[in-house]
Amino acid sequence: MHDAPIVIFDSGLGGTSILREIIIRLPSENIIYLADSINAPYGEKPKSEIIRLSQKNTDLALQFGAKIIVVACNTATTNAIYVLRKTYNVPFVGIEPAIKPAALNTKTKRIGILATKGTLSSELFQHTSQTFAKDTKVVEVIGKNIVEAVESGTLDNPIFIESLKKQVQIFIDENIDVLVLGCTHYPYIIPILKQLLPETIKIIDSGYAVAKQTENVLKAKNLKNTSEKIGSLKIFTNKLNQSIIQKLNPNFDLENIIFKEF
Repeated sequence: MHDAPIVIFDSGLGGTSILREIIIRLPSENIIYLADSINAPYGEKPKSEIIRLSQKNTDLALQFGAKIIVVACNTATTNAIYVLRKTYNVPFVGIEPAIKPAALNTKTKRIGILATKGTLSSELFQHTSQTFAKDTKVVEVIGKNIVEAVESGTLDNPIFIESLKKQVQIFIDENIDVLVLGCTHYPYIIPILKQLLPETIKIIDSGYAVAKQTENVLKAKNLKNTSEKIGSLKIFTNKLNQSIIQKLNPNFDLENIIFKEF
């Protein structure tokens, strides 16, 4: 099982921001990434559909022999991971907005959350927010067309940038000093956000924490690959967007990006 792959899935390309962190932290691991781009975004879908898609991705991950599955999607984690853990006999690592570190780091006692509708409306998000930010004002904003811009490779579109500017203005108006990115697609807009927001606003995403937790679970279950060789990487997408994947992450070899219906 040590050589078995880590399988990561997301509603498209956003989870490649998590994939990047896992590769850095666990270079010897064999990794398979499943980009369910044909069904992106999950954030606007009903909970039952999010669960169904998460189970579909998990079934494919197990066909690939996954030793651990990383749900690299905030919406899937907050709406479906409890079902996955009850249904399947494999370790899962999920991802949810980093509210706790944001609440610990804010000086103004005002933090912002930029996330999908599916994440912000989930019971898990509400519980986490009430538990760790009860003494902090949480300014929630549903991201509009951000996932679509990442998936289509149009982040430099002036119309999109102007739309994003209007979306994040409330964070400036509310005097937040920490912004949590509650979707794995959103780290790809950090360069734009840094242009639109004051330098006083710290931006937090969960990539490092997820990679660290993945390593912790592998060690705890004696599943970590101890080889000194660099592990393999395969990226499966059910939508023809190989060039966009490489554009987001130039280090990903096009030969490792494979189209597959799932």
